[in-house]
Amino acid sequence: MVLSKCVRRSVRIFKSSSIGRHYVTAAIQDASKFRNMALVAHIDSGKTTLTESILLKSSYLSASGTVDTGSTTTDFLPVERERGITIQSASIPVKWKDWTFNLIDTPGHADFGMEVESASRIVDGAVVLIDSVEGVESQTKGVWRQLDRYGVGTRIIFLNKLDRPGASFRSSLLSLLKHRLHPNPMALTLPIASFNPRHYSEGEPGIQGLVDLVRWNVLKWDEEGEVSTHPLPKNVDDFQNLDVIPPSHPLSSHLVFARVQLLENLSMVSEEFMEILLNLPPDPSAYLQVDNMLVMRHLREASLRGQILPVISGAAMKHVGTDLVMDYVGELLPSPVDVAHEAQRNHPPVQLLAWKVNWDEKRGWMTFVRVYSGKLTRQTTLVNTNRNQKEKVAKLLLLYASEAKEVDELPFGSVGVILGLKYTRTGDTLVSAGVSDSFKSALRDITPPPPVISASVIPRSHSDLQPVQNALESLSRTDPSLRVDVQEGQILVHGLGALHLEIVEGRLKDEWKVNFEFGRRYVSYREALGSMLPSPEWDVWQTEVSGKPVSVKVPLAIRSMEPQEKGDPVWDGNIVIDEKGKPVPAPESMPGSPLIYVAEGVLNALSNSPHSTLPMTHLHIQVGDVKNLGSRVPSIITGAAAAVLRKRIRDASMGPILEPFVALKISVGESNLGKVVKDLTERGGEILDLDEDAPASSEDMGGYPDDGIYIPPDWMSPSGSPSSLVRSSSSHMKRNVEAIAPLSQFLDYSSRLRSLSEGHGLFEMTGAGFREVPEERRMDILREIGRA
Repeated sequence: MVLSKCVRRSVRIFKSSSIGRHYVTAAIQDASKFRNMALVAHIDSGKTTLTESILLKSSYLSASGTVDTGSTTTDFLPVERERGITIQSASIPVKWKDWTFNLIDTPGHADFGMEVESASRIVDGAVVLIDSVEGVESQTKGVWRQLDRYGVGTRIIFLNKLDRPGASFRSSLLSLLKHRLHPNPMALTLPIASFNPRHYSEGEPGIQGLVDLVRWNVLKWDEEGEVSTHPLPKNVDDFQNLDVIPPSHPLSSHLVFARVQLLENLSMVSEEFMEILLNLPPDPSAYLQVDNMLVMRHLREASLRGQILPVISGAAMKHVGTDLVMDYVGELLPSPVDVAHEAQRNHPPVQLLAWKVNWDEKRGWMTFVRVYSGKLTRQTTLVNTNRNQKEKVAKLLLLYASEAKEVDELPFGSVGVILGLKYTRTGDTLVSAGVSDSFKSALRDITPPPPVISASVIPRSHSDLQPVQNALESLSRTDPSLRVDVQEGQILVHGLGALHLEIVEGRLKDEWKVNFEFGRRYVSYREALGSMLPSPEWDVWQTEVSGKPVSVKVPLAIRSMEPQEKGDPVWDGNIVIDEKGKPVPAPESMPGSPLIYVAEGVLNALSNSPHSTLPMTHLHIQVGDVKNLGSRVPSIITGAAAAVLRKRIRDASMGPILEPFVALKISVGESNLGKVVKDLTERGGEILDLDEDAPASSEDMGGYPDDGIYIPPDWMSPSGSPSSLVRSSSSHMKRNVEAIAPLSQFLDYSSRLRSLSEGHGLFEMTGAGFREVPEERRMDILREIGRA
């Protein structure tokens, strides 16, 4: 409840250092000029820093803040400023040239993956940042899969932090192929580490400029961060007279080759462009004279088809490359009219998706929406198709992180905030009141990742119970990845990781001011289906209603999932399909049908096993023809489905127990490597890879081949080249350990690794799904949960 107080206080602090903001105060009507886009990346790749740089370059800010000083615009929560990390996505409209970007800065930590999930659902394109020292990292692949899941096909890579020692343009580009992000990355810019050729031989880190291979010019940044643009010659012979890059500079002789490679690679995905190149004269300068706007048009077409992955380079902290990121977002990412959408005829009905819900003490519930059809105005009456509830729009806002500007309307394709909605939650669809039933079908839902860790919440006194429950209900509405339930009279919260629950605990105390204690944290185990056959007529449920016997036969076919089958996140790793083999959506997304009532019962039964009380997983459930159930009371159908599924699970006897595993990437000194590996193996970890912290080479790439791909030479990043790394190596060589291990043994790994590595170890941890445990471990888990 004190969230808005903290926000207002942080906003006042920020205002004192940043004045003269430029707002997008009017809703833009031309949807082709919208770019709904997200910044996504592994943690500490520079998303918030790039956002700050974009706000500065677009004149929204007169001075940019930094993560280190806690003065950034989009990290406005006190806990974000205190920890220097992003824990919630923040939306901000940015005006750049003719375009309006609805920019969403997302968290990079896996514990806050729900924020990336909801943002991925409503954006049309994304900029994926990569730390050029590290290359593709674990959560880079995690957010990439989230974008895949929601069909966000057009993406731009921004190779950030090229000013840092050890940064490598070549290795970062190769890592895109190694980790199979895309088979056709295409470098649109080249970094200029220094305009002094001597620095290349000395291995000096830095980035002072960029070569734009499409527009065929050089951008040079001075010490104040101001950029100047220098056109490149259209004739090969004129390079000898070029001032900005002298002939002695290693880039001078490479630029024509890089431009030719870009155009030829583009022609491989465009027959029309290939014809243009084939008709060029044999003059070596011909590729330099191809019209830049023509090149841009074919780049856009190839990007929208997903045939290429544009790659831009820079350093957001120094504002190097920010202008180009915004230019190429406008040029290459899709607008709302470029993706599948309802035809926008005269006065089409309104259709919205709620992608995020926040609480503000002053404004009340704030519902973030994307307009998929029509034009939303104030005082409009909407129908929530998921909950069959009418909602009244009180106000419409454009939100600038923590600050808001009221507007009169939100047109097709726009992203904004509604005040006044009482029932809507994340993932709900809202439509105009009075529209036909055919238009009321729910848009695709947003699926929270499954929880992997739990803790009990203990109110300090009986009078604290209701405030704690109210606070948890409000917090779970703003954060759907937080699950709350009551088991045997105890309140339990389930989250995505130890840090997630730590943040939840802090927000409950600091923002809602409730009195409670968190119990011991423990991981969320699962149970699979046993192997015993069902009893006769297990699918028939008999009960009494108003003194009369009732018998219901529920058409369910139940088996264990095959190893090659992949569980549905909507059903917590189970598969639930209808009679035609199509996935059954979440129950709240299809109100009023017999199938939904069966689905509610199935969901209820899967939530806890009759053997262990653990949630069930890896079940394959097919719901047959439900027409015969149509005349039944909904509560009877739901109760019958839950009862027969529980009976089937009980008949099968207790199945295997599964526990969550995590993927670990650990970086330690050579002298501490043995202790770290020994600790991993003693705690059930499996070592996957053990290597030196050396740059990648094409010989050991296990992903897409680099045939026909422009791969820059090593010298282009002087401090990241092999020769530079050899010069800087010492007895303190870092070693990387990649492993998979049970989460339960690594909840406190930060302090343990600090002890094992004498304070010099670093690690990353991401979810690796659930794995079946051996018999000995199974008995330990059953004893732990009191079921042995």
